[in-house]
Amino acid sequence: MDIEGGGEVLVRQLVQSGLVRDVADLYSLKLHDVAGLERMGEKSAQNFLEGVATSRQRDLWRLLFGLGILHVGAGVAKALGRGFASLDDVLAAGVDQLTECEDVGEVIAQSVVQWHGDPRNHKLVERLRKAGLNFNSQLYQPKANAGPLAGKTFVLTGTLPEPKARGNHREDRGRRRQGQQQRQQEDRLRSRRRGSRLQTREGAQARRADY
Repeated sequence: MDIEGGGEVLVRQLVQSGLVRDVADLYSLKLHDVAGLERMGEKSAQNFLEGVATSRQRDLWRLLFGLGILHVGAGVAKALGRGFASLDDVLAAGVDQLTECEDVGEVIAQSVVQWHGDPRNHKLVERLRKAGLNFNSQLYQPKANAGPLAGKTFVLTGTLPEPKARGNHREDRGRRRQGQQQRQQEDRLRSRRRGSRLQTREGAQARRADY
């Protein structure tokens, strides 16, 4: 329950004096009951009772841990808090539902079911409810609802339209390629013309030399 000021010595005194028989009895203690215990002054007793009052608002997993259910430690209590929204949901669940929680095996699930099957524990839960303890889980993580297409496989056939931007890029590349080819042809024609002119000049010079 994570009650501040409630050490092992104090708990033993409360049990031995008959003031506390189970966890629900903690929430009916009075100041004079606690202050009358050995080595307990009024200030210490008041601090302890304030810790008891604060524990009413602790998260569900701390309550589950404090119930003393066999095999339910802090880790398992947190796992149950993530899997269920409230203490009532945990106790109403069957073995199959409980084992869907992480870290909760069949042995632990059976232990929770058996604990709730004891009529004395039914009464304990109701007394805790009347004492105002929080039964809801802040760790709860609801599962996403399966949609109408869940578990189905689809095969797509045909072709997808080519993105317009991609088509434009291809057209641009085509234009650039055509432009390069045209410039190359023009360069070859210029080279041929220069070669013809050179040959003409050389022929004319040779004829002048013969005269």
